[in-house]
Amino acid sequence: MTVAIQTFSALRAQVKKLADPIHARILVRYFKTGSGQYAEGDRFLGITVPKLRRLARSHAALPLAKVLTLLKSPWHEERLLALLLLVARMQKAQANEQGQIYRAYLRHTRYINNWDLVDVSARDIVGAYLAQRSRAPLDKLVVSTNLWQRRIAVLATFHFIRCHEFADTLRLARKLLRDEHDLMHKAVGWMLREVGKRDRAVLEGFLRVYAQRMPRTMLRYAIEHFPKAQRQAYLRGES
Repeated sequence: MTVAIQTFSALRAQVKKLADPIHARILVRYFKTGSGQYAEGDRFLGITVPKLRRLARSHAALPLAKVLTLLKSPWHEERLLALLLLVARMQKAQANEQGQIYRAYLRHTRYINNWDLVDVSARDIVGAYLAQRSRAPLDKLVVSTNLWQRRIAVLATFHFIRCHEFADTLRLARKLLRDEHDLMHKAVGWMLREVGKRDRAVLEGFLRVYAQRMPRTMLRYAIEHFPKAQRQAYLRGES
């Protein structure tokens, strides 16, 4: 047995040892895994994110092929662990390996199938890789019929926002004004709020044009940090 296989087996054994069936039952309800819900059929071991982050730090050298095997797991926490490993690897990788990670990530989006999995990874993998490249891949993702691919597109722009680049976020937000899913309304509103934290005038300019066309949840998220009177005016359609 090779060292890589031994290490991988040891990691999965540690994951199973951390399982908490009581917490797992809570997560099953929290992440909407019931029939017809957005995470239908997802399975949980009941492991907290801090524990998974510690595991990721102690197994940072796990080969990429094994990380991708972990990403295909039926267990939510193993997929989350794989994404934490990919993010850590991305942050330290040279350009060639960053490209490998980015392409592998997009090939495996079928396994990045819940909002927390997207939110922990899209900014630091997709956004970071596209920072100095064409943003065209986001325009393809944002019109996908797959909810999670659309969310990846929006969350990837968080990397650009942190660099005070807002155009991509605003462009994708315009494309998603009629999206029907509440999780997309929240994601877009969140990113618009992050734009507003850095440049209130940019956000207010967007709202002057689109506030009355935005889904209510999207608008609420976008204006969350506004003064109360201003929030109420927007929600009444007076701004």
